Amino acid sequence: MSRNILFLFTDQQRFDTIGALGAPFVKTPALDRLVREGIAYDRCYTPSPICVSARQALVAGLPPHVTGCVDNKPGETSHPTFIERLTALGYRTHGVGKMHFLPNLRDMRGFETRELSEPAGLDDDYRRWLIEAGFDYVDEPFGVRSEYYYLPQVSQLPAHAHHSHWVADRSIDFLRTRPQDRPFFLWASFIKPHPPFESPTPWNKLYRAAEMPAPYRPDGYEEQLCLWNHIQNRYKYRDAGTDDLLLRTMRAAYYASISFIDYNIGRILDALGDAIDDTYIVFSSDHGEMLGDFGAFGKRCMLEAAVRVPLVLRHPGARGAGGRVGTPVSLVDLHPTFLSMAGSAAADRHVEGDDLMQLGSAGERFVYSQFSEKELGVYMIADGRWKYAYSAADEKEWLYDLDSEAGESRNLIGDHAAEPEANRLRARLLARFQRDGYDAAVDGGNWRTYGRSEMPDDPDYGLLFQDPKGLQNKVDKLGPYAREILPESMRERRSIREGLRRSGETS
Repeated sequence: MSRNILFLFTDQQRFDTIGALGAPFVKTPALDRLVREGIAYDRCYTPSPICVSARQALVAGLPPHVTGCVDNKPGETSHPTFIERLTALGYRTHGVGKMHFLPNLRDMRGFETRELSEPAGLDDDYRRWLIEAGFDYVDEPFGVRSEYYYLPQVSQLPAHAHHSHWVADRSIDFLRTRPQDRPFFLWASFIKPHPPFESPTPWNKLYRAAEMPAPYRPDGYEEQLCLWNHIQNRYKYRDAGTDDLLLRTMRAAYYASISFIDYNIGRILDALGDAIDDTYIVFSSDHGEMLGDFGAFGKRCMLEAAVRVPLVLRHPGARGAGGRVGTPVSLVDLHPTFLSMAGSAAADRHVEGDDLMQLGSAGERFVYSQFSEKELGVYMIADGRWKYAYSAADEKEWLYDLDSEAGESRNLIGDHAAEPEANRLRARLLARFQRDGYDAAVDGGNWRTYGRSEMPDDPDYGLLFQDPKGLQNKVDKLGPYAREILPESMRERRSIREGLRRSGETS
């Protein structure tokens, strides 16, 4: 009989946030257990440092330039998913939590059943549960966005009603009621630690700002930023700067969110009981979070904090326990890996990823990532030691020796000794796009140029507003205090993309 598969997934969890993998400031006993009993992939990269694009690439086993989904807008959804294949192989497939399957968030994408929870205000299973449980007064159960997006918060909900707890509850219920005559695939997908960084009491006090390290800001760190870092800082209200107390408190809140998820992962693992030794368990995240490193917040760039994610695989019977793999891997590798776990002899030839269980340590291996395209495209290739990135909006390249002491604090483009590495990686990345006819990025054997983009001068241009549906109606009931709460800039849809200025534009 085929083995069960449990896929534990978080949102926006960077690679250096598991205690057993060398993160001294965060407590993760459940994930530490998986590391001890499983295999940790130390250099796992997301195919796209953004939610929707990363998940689309993961389920299809294809890179963003092939799926057509390069950001948080929907792409091509006709590509078969590994979930469809598992269902066809007889698996009882069930999803819990955030999937972000745009354009239709209710799209099953191969699942037999789903219990849906999305941060976009949808009337989903979690919100209906909140109403039934008496929490209908909570407008923003995942934290307050807009101006408060990157301000540390306390959850408006008690621990037992928090989304992370709900995902575990629903996953445990599935494990207890599933049919025993079929193998299962369960995807338990947490919305956190995606901002707003919030957790319920007393978890919000687990870490204190005074104990937290300051963000990594080496000398000249601004040179490592691309335009998208500045765009994110602008519309997430971090453009005007931050003080050290806020940065440390933000990190404490981020870690608290991760620890609360870890607690709920532990509950799911306990619910497996004896079935744990007949189950593959995979833990990962869709992308990382800059968290103030290099003075940046969010993702949407190719720095390690944004593009590198944790990946741990526990085999049935804890085979290979405590193993560490330094070979670079990607989330697109999970598509063929899940099918291999299911014993599928017919590998998907259309996918780009490789079966991680057959991964050898010999020879070169490259991983890729992409965010956006055309004049705002950012692209990356890495081979483990070396990483090359290009931003069309900046018309700029970066090359890093990740094994060196300098790491990402020093861009080696222009360094004569490193020039062969830059040429090698650039040529391979361009050839990949040429092979697939991706003209949005390449022009012949070179990068397609669009002219450099510059930020709007107006510091309030393009600020993000994500107020919950119906909030205006509640403000209207405030009598003499009632007012139009949507700023004029938003009513005119003054997005940063619309306001970018370009110089040196080419035909």
